[in-house]
Amino acid sequence: MAKGGHRYPLVIYTRMIDCWWPIIFGLGLAILCLAWAIYAWGFEDWRWLVFVSIGGLCVFLGVVLLLTRKTAYIRPFGDHFRLVTPFLRLNISYRRVLRATSVNYGSLFPPDSIAKWKVDVIQPIAKMTAIVIELRAFPMSPSVLRAFLSPLFFKDKTAHFVILVDDWMKLSSELESMRTGAGPSSAPQQKRDNSILSRLPNKNK
Repeated sequence: MAKGGHRYPLVIYTRMIDCWWPIIFGLGLAILCLAWAIYAWGFEDWRWLVFVSIGGLCVFLGVVLLLTRKTAYIRPFGDHFRLVTPFLRLNISYRRVLRATSVNYGSLFPPDSIAKWKVDVIQPIAKMTAIVIELRAFPMSPSVLRAFLSPLFFKDKTAHFVILVDDWMKLSSELESMRTGAGPSSAPQQKRDNSILSRLPNKNK
């Protein structure tokens, strides 16, 4: 198997998990406290055991979310890049890619055109730069992709992925170097998005 490049955690999943795990974990603790109160009040065993089970499950899910907050990532390889989330793993050939451009993430999702929960997730990261990878076609059914990927991966219904990582310049440079067979890039990271896979179509001519 060809050696891959670095793994770049997907900020969207990290951000969403950071929003949800404290809520779920805290809810679990609150339910466990309620279970203890029900037990102390002398109610039937089944009542407090039900609350213990629910609270324990919430605490467990909160811990699992915390431990998996960095498990969603994108990783470049020589002839494809890999997109991994908790529920889906995709290998996407560079031959599918039309172009890749950088754009302000917040501009892709204007607050007045999206749901409130999306605004809450996007607002702290709206000023970050995202890479929009436009494809000739999705590697699998769009309905399946949208079922297993966050809606924040898609700005509209066209074939593309919106990729948000902490260091988009390093990712774009490594994608280009891996595609051309140069290996992980050690070049300076001042290149603009126009260099991101900019010659992809030429590879197949």
